Amino acid sequence: MIALVGSINLDVVVGVDRHPAPGETVVGGDRQELPGGKGANQAVAAARLGATVAFVGRVGADDSGRRLRDGLAAEGVDVAHVRVDPDAPTGMALIAVDSAGENTIVVSPGANARVGAADVEAARDVMAGAAVTLVQHEVPEEAVAAAIVAAGGRVVLNPAPARALLAAVDVLVPNRGELEALAGRAGDPIELARGLEAARAVVVTLGAEGAAVVEGDRVDRIPAPRVEAVDTTGAGDAFCGALAQALDGGAELVEAARWAARAAAASVTKAGAQGGLPRRADLE
Repeated sequence: MIALVGSINLDVVVGVDRHPAPGETVVGGDRQELPGGKGANQAVAAARLGATVAFVGRVGADDSGRRLRDGLAAEGVDVAHVRVDPDAPTGMALIAVDSAGENTIVVSPGANARVGAADVEAARDVMAGAAVTLVQHEVPEEAVAAAIVAAGGRVVLNPAPARALLAAVDVLVPNRGELEALAGRAGDPIELARGLEAARAVVVTLGAEGAAVVEGDRVDRIPAPRVEAVDTTGAGDAFCGALAQALDGGAELVEAARWAARAAAASVTKAGAQGGLPRRADLE
């Protein structure tokens, strides 16, 4: 089982020919409202691939929150520990996607900013019994720290958005930009990953270049399948969810990363953070 502590957002997506420069206005296409949030995306990614997933998080007491919570449940995610917060709106992400499938994102956390140690404590039995605990940085530091402490199995942390690491984890999964932010400098991803002492292993996602798994002196480069990208929103979440699902199933880390690269590549061929998340049959 995977215990996931993370965010749930309503994604408001607009297509644009190109992203605006600072101070510039561009005209986009029709607005779409889609389920999102790094935590929710990763939970759905893992569940669609066959994992049992229990979610710890919050939504607002609004229509968006009810719809998103019900949507997670319909995907097979256990939402017993997704609290409805009466004092904050459901989180929202404003996303522009250009003609090449590249995106820019602004997140308004809403109820996600209220997730804390008490939410994790309320799910302590789930946390203790999970083979993998998956966490991201779209919830407060307090919740991340509590999840790491409460985890009974392997901890996988996706440090997005990048901020200081609070404690050692088993597997850190940053992209290139997040890795450079954590390291405090630009440089070769392998070298930077080796310099991070807060992770026993680092899996760096490198977009179309695939990924690299760094465990001590061992480095394994994982190529990305070639696909025609439609929307890259959520590709990293597809990777993290698939990685956690494979680890939960007993895969070694490199094997899990290869599986995750396939899932991430499949995810960018359709629009929406969750719309392109594959099922196991799509990858076999």
